[in-house]
Amino acid sequence: MNTQNGTSAPRDTAPKPQQPVGGAIIDASGREIPITEQMIQQACREMDKTCMGAPKKA
Repeated sequence: MNTQNGTSAPRDTAPKPQQPVGGAIIDASGREIPITEQMIQQACREMDKTCMGAPKKA
């Protein structure tokens, strides 16, 4: 909320797909690789393909 005029302005707080989101993985060579939003979304898509989730609705 803007305290000067009492209005609230929308803020873009979502990370960009290639922007690090606060974590990292360590590869086989010991290098730290920042985790990106795109990496998380890809992992979720892969899990959706392989996991046995809730029964499908008819």
